Amino acid sequence: MTSYDWPNLAAMFYAQAAKLGDRPFLWEKSDGAYKPLSWGDTAARVSQLARGLQSLGVKPGDRIVLVAENRANWLIADVATMTAGAITTPAYITNTEADHLHILDDSDAVGVIVSTKRLADRLFPAAHRADSCKFVITMDRVNLLQALNFDLHAWDDVLAMGQAGHDNMVEAANALSIDDTACIIYTSGTGGKPKGVMLSHKAILHNVAGAKDALEEIGLGGDVFLSFLPLSHSYEHTAGQFFPITIGAEIYYSEGVEHLVRNMAEARPTIMTAVPRLYESMRGRIERGIEQAGGAKAKLFRKALDLGTRRYHDPHSLGFCARIQDAILDKLVRAKVKARFGGRLKALVSGGAPLNPEVGIYFTALGLRILQGYGQTESAPVISVNRPSKVKMHTVGPQVKNTELKIAEDGEILVRGDLVMQGYWRNDDATREVIKDGWLHTGDIGHLDDDGYLVITDRKKDIIVNSGGDNIAPQRVEGIIILEPEFAQAMVYGDKRPHLVALVVPDDDWLSEWAKANGKQGGLNALAADPDLHKALGAAMERVNGKLNTIEKVRRFIVADEPFTVDNEQMTPTLKVRRHVIREVYGERLIKLYG
Repeated sequence: MTSYDWPNLAAMFYAQAAKLGDRPFLWEKSDGAYKPLSWGDTAARVSQLARGLQSLGVKPGDRIVLVAENRANWLIADVATMTAGAITTPAYITNTEADHLHILDDSDAVGVIVSTKRLADRLFPAAHRADSCKFVITMDRVNLLQALNFDLHAWDDVLAMGQAGHDNMVEAANALSIDDTACIIYTSGTGGKPKGVMLSHKAILHNVAGAKDALEEIGLGGDVFLSFLPLSHSYEHTAGQFFPITIGAEIYYSEGVEHLVRNMAEARPTIMTAVPRLYESMRGRIERGIEQAGGAKAKLFRKALDLGTRRYHDPHSLGFCARIQDAILDKLVRAKVKARFGGRLKALVSGGAPLNPEVGIYFTALGLRILQGYGQTESAPVISVNRPSKVKMHTVGPQVKNTELKIAEDGEILVRGDLVMQGYWRNDDATREVIKDGWLHTGDIGHLDDDGYLVITDRKKDIIVNSGGDNIAPQRVEGIIILEPEFAQAMVYGDKRPHLVALVVPDDDWLSEWAKANGKQGGLNALAADPDLHKALGAAMERVNGKLNTIEKVRRFIVADEPFTVDNEQMTPTLKVRRHVIREVYGERLIKLYG
């Protein structure tokens, strides 16, 4: 018997489904409206698919690659794979054919579950070339125009294979060991070929127990999640799927980032997980709207922001009159901001990358609780998170329950506990590099403050060391750059150089307005070399430099040819900058800035 509430993830799901039965669970769009799938119906489909996989010859320990956008069938495929005793191996929908082939070959996957024809078109050639792949299951019906080296099955046909035997599948789920590998999640690859991170049922159960403990004070119950970060990443896989299952919450599946604002209004989530880039984008959108509104509306907004910021820094700093004003502004300003997020948010959770404290304080001042956390795929992923009763924006909070954390002599953050991965799939050398005496070496630099809250200062491998020997954290500088309305993205450069230079991407909305005001034609590609644009951006960079110390100041910059995106491989699917890729594209131009 374990100290956890359930023996494994599949058993947890079935137990919750048995308890919650006909209550709505998974919501996704159909004919323009959200429609629910109940807990009981979801469990029935999980059982059918699990038996169907067994009918296809899937054995315990086999790997099944899952390629799909966030939808109900993603969860069903994931839990069914585990129930069958196999190991889910998620892949990003943005993967290239080469990416798919690497994962298929590296994992020796026996089969693939893929959603749409568009994704299948990119996946099929890789599955054809992969020696181990025996079958592909398509959620949407897809026809092959010629024979390939795998059997093709439709999702509904595989479900039909497993119509009977729900109880048997519940028994099979309960028989799984907590120490079994639940999934192999390939890292997003900021610096090279992705490695397969083996996560046990125990590691993910440790995470959801820690998250529940950390968030209980906001009043868990009757919760609704909006899932839009990729489920193929450990952050959403744990926080956006298994944590909601743990607390019996409903999950709405977003139609994509471009529809997020509308989906928030429709789903009205109570808890939302996101990456800092989304919050930065939302802040920019709010700011542009206020600037356009102007007048009394803008004055009221700025007053609400000012009072809320003062209250964050010192709850006792507001006098009687200020408190009256603040209460009035709750109704006039903050209620409208909250309505844009659905109107019933208990907490926004930020993870995946450092959140600029200024952004966090901004949303806090507007009445939206934002909790920054910290983790990595190798820790399933959550290591620490701010507590609702005491939020410290410059930190990532104390470690989650039953987790050991210490700082090494060189400042590296070390973690130990059930959350630590089993290792990298078939890569013992890489495993030994990061797990020593049970301690996960995170590669991040930080310290604990007087309250035991973790402060991340640097990334061990991302630190820029200038020619004077000074250490500079690029993410901090980039975070300050993109707070200016003129900039959407930035990457600084300067290792072994006398000072920093930067590559910047102008904000699209700002660029359009600037071009219109200055009689300029074309988009980013046409205007990248325009001297007037450089002058305007230069003024913005001067404002940035005013917030930086001497060694961090950006002396010169160039404008990128195009935004950093997942499609051009300059960002990971979780929106982290892939520095090595960007340096390959712009390296020569950045070096020329030094004269």
